[in-house]
Amino acid sequence: MARILTILSLTLTLGIAPLQAADTPSFEALMAEAEGQTIYFNAWGGDETINGYIAWVGDQVQDRYGVTLKHVKLADTAEAVARVLAEKTAGRADGGSIDLIWINGENFASMKEQDLLFGPFVADLPNFAHVDVEGKPTTVLDFTVPTDGLEAPWGMAQFVFFHDSERVAEPPRTIPDLLAWAKANPGRFTHPSPPDFIGSTFLKHLMIAYIDDPAILQEPVDGVDFAEVTAGLWQALEDVRPALWRQGETYPANGPGLHQLLDDGEVDFSMAFNPAEASAAISAGTLPESVRSFIPETGSIGNTHFVAIPFNAAHQAGAQVVANFLMAPEAQAKKQDPEGWGDWTVLDVAGLDPEDRARFEDLSHGIATLSPEELTPVLPEPHPSWMTRIEAEWLRRFSS
Repeated sequence: MARILTILSLTLTLGIAPLQAADTPSFEALMAEAEGQTIYFNAWGGDETINGYIAWVGDQVQDRYGVTLKHVKLADTAEAVARVLAEKTAGRADGGSIDLIWINGENFASMKEQDLLFGPFVADLPNFAHVDVEGKPTTVLDFTVPTDGLEAPWGMAQFVFFHDSERVAEPPRTIPDLLAWAKANPGRFTHPSPPDFIGSTFLKHLMIAYIDDPAILQEPVDGVDFAEVTAGLWQALEDVRPALWRQGETYPANGPGLHQLLDDGEVDFSMAFNPAEASAAISAGTLPESVRSFIPETGSIGNTHFVAIPFNAAHQAGAQVVANFLMAPEAQAKKQDPEGWGDWTVLDVAGLDPEDRARFEDLSHGIATLSPEELTPVLPEPHPSWMTRIEAEWLRRFSS
């Protein structure tokens, strides 16, 4: 009861509708129904470390629940959103091709708005009781949009920059200073191409740096003068473009592609949406040991990523069983290990029992991972409607 009251208090404070339990069978019945099902998990497949973790999850849910997990590797989550929408348009109300989606931000907002999601179901998952909804409010608020129990929190993310400390001993500490460094060191800086989420989030940091009132970004883009608000962003990008790697005529496709340029010595900076990613890459031998992480002195964007179930998923029971396992302390600790993915937990670690708490306390942060104190302040994500407009405008202006 105390847990329910805590969630209710939080959601009322944030103006979020309380999570409602879905009208579904008990979890024991769900496990029985899930046995033998094959779950098609549509998730970004651009990082082998993450792919390896998902494969481990597949092994675990097969052994424990008799559920087969198939990782459908996406280049862009919007592909899966479009597929579900196409199925709804065609009248395919059940037996859908996607059972589970790794999702957040504009993709979640789009699916929620178009009634493409199953649920609410999250309050029925036993492991949701371990989620730190009070200390980590983005576990129930996705890019300003209430989750309303339609997606289960999977991991915490915060944007970080990497620099090779042997070539750049002290990195710039503001976004304008970083762009000034790029102009003074031609060819040594670039960013992934939007709509890759790393490239898009880099643009958000520039947008925040070059507007007078970042609070406007918490509201939908409709009703504001988009050209006026984003003028500083586009001017900054136009000014720096000739000094980018390959003169800004081409861009790495994603974060791992940019990491490869850093490892090859072609650029001096990279970026990621995982504070432990540099440490994990060093451990894996894909980045040099001299790489270190930093964030601007004004902070960096943080959010939560989730899994959701389409409204017409063929195997909704199995999808819920997998979503529940993804929030289990064992699975969350495995994911946070910098020797693997290094993705930070959504759980309230202090509230776990001693055995599960020890799973996290025994983890190393990694040689290039910033401390929680160094990862402040955390900036809120803009409303998802901003990202849709920003990506489209960047592609119009800069895509070759």
